[in-house]
Amino acid sequence: MTDRKPKGNILIVDDEASMRELLQIMLEREGYQVQCAEDGAVAFELLKKNEFDLLISDIQMPKLTGIELLRLLREQDLDQTVLMITAFSSTEEAVEAMKLGAYDYITKPFKNDEIRLVIRNALERKELRRENRELKKQLGNRFSFEQLIGNSEPMRKLISLLERIAPSQANVLIQGESGTGKELVAKALHYNSARKDMPFIAINCGAIPENLLESELFGHERGSFTGADRQKHGLFEAANGGTVFLDEIGELPMAMQVKLLRVLQEREFRRVGGTKTLPLDIRLLAATNRNLADAAGAGEFREDLYYRLNVVQIDLPPLRDRQIDIPMLIDYFCELRTGRPHLPLSKEVLNCLLKYNWPGNIRELENFVERCVVLGWDKELTLDCLPEQIRSSGQNRLAAVIEDLPDEGFELEKWLADMERSVLLKALTKSGGIRKKAAAMLGISFRSIRYRLAKLGIGDDEGME
Repeated sequence: MTDRKPKGNILIVDDEASMRELLQIMLEREGYQVQCAEDGAVAFELLKKNEFDLLISDIQMPKLTGIELLRLLREQDLDQTVLMITAFSSTEEAVEAMKLGAYDYITKPFKNDEIRLVIRNALERKELRRENRELKKQLGNRFSFEQLIGNSEPMRKLISLLERIAPSQANVLIQGESGTGKELVAKALHYNSARKDMPFIAINCGAIPENLLESELFGHERGSFTGADRQKHGLFEAANGGTVFLDEIGELPMAMQVKLLRVLQEREFRRVGGTKTLPLDIRLLAATNRNLADAAGAGEFREDLYYRLNVVQIDLPPLRDRQIDIPMLIDYFCELRTGRPHLPLSKEVLNCLLKYNWPGNIRELENFVERCVVLGWDKELTLDCLPEQIRSSGQNRLAAVIEDLPDEGFELEKWLADMERSVLLKALTKSGGIRKKAAAMLGISFRSIRYRLAKLGIGDDEGME
């Protein structure tokens, strides 16, 4: 017969032997593992050496009272769930115990069913707190800077910038094409800041109807408009103390831009239909795939709001500007989907992937890997496995331009720059990003490859061999 696992480990502290024995017998019958101590001093030594799911302590005891024991636990930063027992229906000591962090208190004489229920609720609360801590830890790991995959120059510069600004309270404007990972960057900033244990609320400004937007963001009072049959807290209020991420901020209507500007300036807001001003403590992160500076200059976005949002600006590089990261990203997404850290690619397939423009950026690459996994390609991928738009990109379309020169002509300088860029990136990929090795592969000097890369805006040789 298998031993039943204890439901929880409980320490009982009471100077009355009869009370200790009563509680111990009752709780052990319920399946709990129980230890006892005759006073607070003995209990404190046990608590320093052992971990208990629950401490049940009398308040009035010689040597060390329940209140004094609770104070010691808080001074030692011991996170212990505590249930107090008092002989009086209402006492100042019981109230003080609650202020010091006791979960609850129960008065003598008590009914057995009553204390069973309170103990069960206390242990369930402790388990929920443990699960929440574990979830936050997992979220912190998931959105650590190490999860921003890539060893290219643009990515190394991006991660360095994020590490510097994450601890600050500054508003951040994240700009980049669709699919470049703007929300991932926003979460990385949040979970590496002092606000990481507070809410992260993401809001897509283009997905909420304009007539509902103010109520969604700031909440409303009962009766403020037709259908408002109860008070509602908005998303900003839900995020108080944490971070608000406004995605597609460029889609925010002009009327809401004015209200958002006031909230950011005054650090306070009012619910729709409300008269009471509520304080607001948030860090604001905003993202857009538009050039907000140009939009502000054209009168399509409020210039004063743009400067309020753009305390720090982050420009996410498109995937075509960090092709050296593509093999690493493919391996990452493959392991994420299958547990295997490698997707078998032929040389021809890898060349196609490196030449492809990736208009959907990282999201499109992730979808490509998922397609490969779903179709069960566990052997080496060939050109026939690729979608038509990727396969056609692998054919030398630039060379075809030369073979059949169009009547309207074409830009020779651009063709030469694109060809040079493609060859340099391919050499860097094969050399693992080592410029000296890439230069040797191309039969040019290190000084020459450094000059060519700088000319094409690919990056300097910082941190590279």
